[in-house]
Amino acid sequence: MRDPQGGITHFIAVKEDITARKRSEEQLRMYGTVFETITEGIMVTDADNRIKIVNPAFTRITGYQPEEVVGENPRMLSSGRHSPAFYAELWESLLERGSWSGEIWDRRRDGTLYPAWLSLVAIFDERRRLLEYVAVFSDITHRKESEEQIRRQANYDALTGLPNRSLLRDRLSGALKSARRERWKVALLFVDLDRFKEVNDSLGHVAGDELLQRIGERLRGCVREADTVARFGGDEFVLLLEDIKQVSDAADVCKKILRELDGPVALHGRDVFVGASIGVTLYPDDAADANTMLRNADMAMCRAKDAGRNNYQFFTLAMNEQVQHRIELERDLRQALEQGQLLLHYQPIVRLDDLRVVGVEALLRWRHPERGLVLPDTFITLAEESGLIAPIGRWVLRMACRQAGSWRAAGLALKVSVNLSSHQLAMGLEVGEIQQILGEEGLDPEGLNIEITESTMMEDSEANLEWLEQAKAVGVRLAIDDFGTGYSSLSYLKRFPMDTLKIDRTFIRDVEEHPEDISLIEAIIAMAGSLGLQVVAEGIENPAQLELMRRHGCDLGQGNLFSEALEPGRIPDLVRVGVAAAE
Repeated sequence: MRDPQGGITHFIAVKEDITARKRSEEQLRMYGTVFETITEGIMVTDADNRIKIVNPAFTRITGYQPEEVVGENPRMLSSGRHSPAFYAELWESLLERGSWSGEIWDRRRDGTLYPAWLSLVAIFDERRRLLEYVAVFSDITHRKESEEQIRRQANYDALTGLPNRSLLRDRLSGALKSARRERWKVALLFVDLDRFKEVNDSLGHVAGDELLQRIGERLRGCVREADTVARFGGDEFVLLLEDIKQVSDAADVCKKILRELDGPVALHGRDVFVGASIGVTLYPDDAADANTMLRNADMAMCRAKDAGRNNYQFFTLAMNEQVQHRIELERDLRQALEQGQLLLHYQPIVRLDDLRVVGVEALLRWRHPERGLVLPDTFITLAEESGLIAPIGRWVLRMACRQAGSWRAAGLALKVSVNLSSHQLAMGLEVGEIQQILGEEGLDPEGLNIEITESTMMEDSEANLEWLEQAKAVGVRLAIDDFGTGYSSLSYLKRFPMDTLKIDRTFIRDVEEHPEDISLIEAIIAMAGSLGLQVVAEGIENPAQLELMRRHGCDLGQGNLFSEALEPGRIPDLVRVGVAAAE
């Protein structure tokens, strides 16, 4: 302040606190940065729903520049896929509750449609007067594609693109509900390819996969658009036929399938042939629920296999009785292991030059409280399919090792042979577990001979080769069982670390009626000899067969000519007395 002469007399300072303003400016800068950089599109419209401002993400998503949309109504983005009722509900929620969010389809500048997740908010002043709307949205195309991919993976077979087992069950359940309401018939066809394994093994898995794809296409061509063709697993397919008028309709489809699959399929420059065995069951004639229908169709398919393949069979009441018998047998088998009804008999293996007993094969028996002594042919397949083969196999292995250890302690140096199922390997039987059993039962590894069929070795040859090499390293002896019924290949004999080769009993049994089998036996013995393998002839039943095996240089023999399978207590006497009387 100055006096009249202009001299400074005072200073006045006016100070204002602008913290709030600076904070607001900082927030505005932050909001502006978010508005500019956020990946979601933002659009602000006035109370008349005219676009006021959009952010850069809006342009990236929609393709529209700000100057193209400012002043326009957002309906320019509409996809046309939603009904008036959809928009009516949206506006009702927005005006009553002040917000709305959900999935919506919009249109880009280039005309393409895309799914978006949209959140709308209505902005009001303190007097509840509408000022503007704010829309925040994101393009969820990738998310929808991922959801669709997950849905397809959960419901469709990756190889053939056909519905998988899960989707088939859903559709079958839905079809049965419709059939009950509309009084329709429903047919379920269980299709199993007859020669798929041969193709897969000879041409490889790539060719096998291609074959399954071709078969799926042919099956689709055999039914109506509304019917379902599903891949049930492996080389099994299931066809669901809805609203069929009569049983002959299902039979006609079966005939068409057999014709289609009877023709050649070109694979890798070769024509391959596969047939099919088909089982058929009907609703409401045979069953009223999805699980029973699937079981019935599977049973009917097995009957078609037994009838010679490349045919179809309808489910019958007799099959259902077989199922009930099988269920009862499985229940009894579970109890058999728990209640000590299982036992082992032992069939001697003799040296052919002097007929001395040098080993035994452990053979499982079941002393059923009502059926008496049950042989393994009756229940081994059931044990494998039910998963009981794992605990039963462990029991057999332990009891055989225990018995062999007991004999050795008594001065009988007998090797014991135990059959190993492919299912035991598939269910994770470890060599370490066998080694543990040997140690606990006091048997040297060389006293155990594990027999594996040649078909088992080829099911997963690399994994099985590794397993066999581990067993060999432990000291266990290994034998190929039923040789001659499968591949009988010199190449895989060289690969697998085997000690013994067992000629299948069918060659020995038929040699008198089929002299040409003698040449095969000679070849097998010569091949085994070149690889340093011992040869055991199974199923020797008469002196002529014994003389034949001796003449051709077979090492060991086994069969009822020497002895049937015996209880363990009778083996020591047989070893001491010998089997010379068999001659």
